[in-house]
Amino acid sequence: MWTLNLLGWRALIEFPKVDNYVVIAAPHTSNWDFPLGIVAAKAIGLKVHWLGKHTIFKWPFGWFFRAIGGTPVHRNGGLNYIQQMAELFALPEPMVLALAPEGTRSKTDHWKSGFYHIARAAGVPIVMCYFDFAAKEVGVGGTFYPGNDIEEDFDRIREFYKDIQGKVPANQSRIRLREKLVSPPKPSS
Repeated sequence: MWTLNLLGWRALIEFPKVDNYVVIAAPHTSNWDFPLGIVAAKAIGLKVHWLGKHTIFKWPFGWFFRAIGGTPVHRNGGLNYIQQMAELFALPEPMVLALAPEGTRSKTDHWKSGFYHIARAAGVPIVMCYFDFAAKEVGVGGTFYPGNDIEEDFDRIREFYKDIQGKVPANQSRIRLREKLVSPPKPSS
């Protein structure tokens, strides 16, 4: 923890009482979120696995990102990543998978829901983590098992993050699901 203290940050940690879980880290508004997350995880003794765009795993830094828990993801279609990630939790080694549900540092009008579906498919809880740049605070807590009502669970997530401020507040995304595309009615003939 001295590393965080040296940087002027404090940590409020409430670990779940299980070995396997999905951690969501938010808000994700800046390139500084990643190094802060790695430093914070090491400082609190949390060994995390995380996913990253395959392009960052190329030479010369690929070895480093793998060494600190990274797994490359190719974003081309056809692969069931949710099922693949859920199967990792069946391995005998404890698994903590950290994801940024915004999926980008830019502002979006919704969060990606893959973290939710991975946790449900694996039967593991979701643990919420935050980087509050206004308070210079890293937090872990708010553990819950995803239920049958994703909207209700997103209400819980929204409540947890409501007062948290990212490094670039203008980039904070709305904590909501993507609206389902509704086909317009077909004209009658």
